[in-house]
Amino acid sequence: MLKTTTPSVEGRSISEYKGVVVGEAIVGANIFRDLFASIRDIVGGRSGAYEKELAKAREAAFQELEASAQELGANAVVGIDLDYEVVGEKGSMLMVSISGTAVIMS
Repeated sequence: MLKTTTPSVEGRSISEYKGVVVGEAIVGANIFRDLFASIRDIVGGRSGAYEKELAKAREAAFQELEASAQELGANAVVGIDLDYEVVGEKGSMLMVSISGTAVIMS
């Protein structure tokens, strides 16, 4: 399935708009506690373990977005927007939210 942050794709036309689709994933408090416990993983100001967990959450959100689009009969999602939000008591969780418009492209 084609997924893009742009509202259109050069050389292709949108024949039908199916609706807004969303994918969300939340990384829980235990992951943050584990990540901060392994602070020694930080190299050059970056944490490989933390980045891996964010990548997993983002991938899960994209999979949910794609499944929602497929349920609507779409073959593409355009205008994708990714958001990261700290949620929960004392900011103990991170939510990855992805939204876009499911379409049929020809």
